[in-house]
Amino acid sequence: MVVSATAALGAAFCWALGGMIAVEPARALGALAFGRLRMALVFLMVAALATVTGGWASLSDAYALPLIVSGLVGIMAGDTALFACLRRLGPRRTGVIFATNAPMTVALGAWLLGEPLSSQRLAGFGLITGGVVLAVLFGKGRKSLHDWESVRGPLWQGVLLGLAAALAQAGGVLLVKPVMAAGVDPFAAAAVRVGVAVTGLLLMALLPLAMVRAQAPLSWPMVVRTGLSGLTGMTIGMTLLLWALETGDAGLVATLAGTTPVLILPLLWWRTRERPGLGAWVGAALVVTGTALLFL
Repeated sequence: MVVSATAALGAAFCWALGGMIAVEPARALGALAFGRLRMALVFLMVAALATVTGGWASLSDAYALPLIVSGLVGIMAGDTALFACLRRLGPRRTGVIFATNAPMTVALGAWLLGEPLSSQRLAGFGLITGGVVLAVLFGKGRKSLHDWESVRGPLWQGVLLGLAAALAQAGGVLLVKPVMAAGVDPFAAAAVRVGVAVTGLLLMALLPLAMVRAQAPLSWPMVVRTGLSGLTGMTIGMTLLLWALETGDAGLVATLAGTTPVLILPLLWWRTRERPGLGAWVGAALVVTGTALLFL
């Protein structure tokens, strides 16, 4: 139990750290260009892991359609909206808004799969919603001047992008859930989903639209930071989560892995030298408590 709990917390920490690493290259390149580069690098990582583990043999034609659709919805659309939110609202607000993917997954599961929706889970929904509102509207410290706390563009647009990212992530998880239940290797499944997303983003890059082009010249430091965000947030984080699920209770693992909104606060304090506001701490705590009610 201790090992699985530590691994789940490690996954949450990796997601928080990966989000912080991604802020500057995402803002410089733009959401679509950053997503193309990041997903291409992540694909190489997870494809290599699938090769090492022999996971490719677990795939079959029957799993092709759900993996493809899940990649388009959960990764291509979801991650693009997430990075667009990150550019506008910064890592703290984006992290807490994206945490709504947990109640969205539960709600979609109840609606589409007939999974039970108890009063405890409804209470979890309420706590998460209240925590997100509190953290977004009142989470900035009085003396916060760092660029990561600034809002670029209307706040409501960034919030909608974050909620769209969470909804796409929840939909992608539900689409791939039967595939994973059938015993498909997680790294092979991730490689297919990420590969589909990269292909879609590359095809979008052919469109004669300014928004699909990189908004800054690509440099090696930017490539390295983008790769580190993918390595930390997706490759290592996902591996730790899978390790936790193999050895621990799924509800406890899901709850501990959902502590990202809390873990990112001391990281931001250390990085920006500015203490997040009281609303950020209370809101993040409510989000984690609500997540616990959903899964425990």
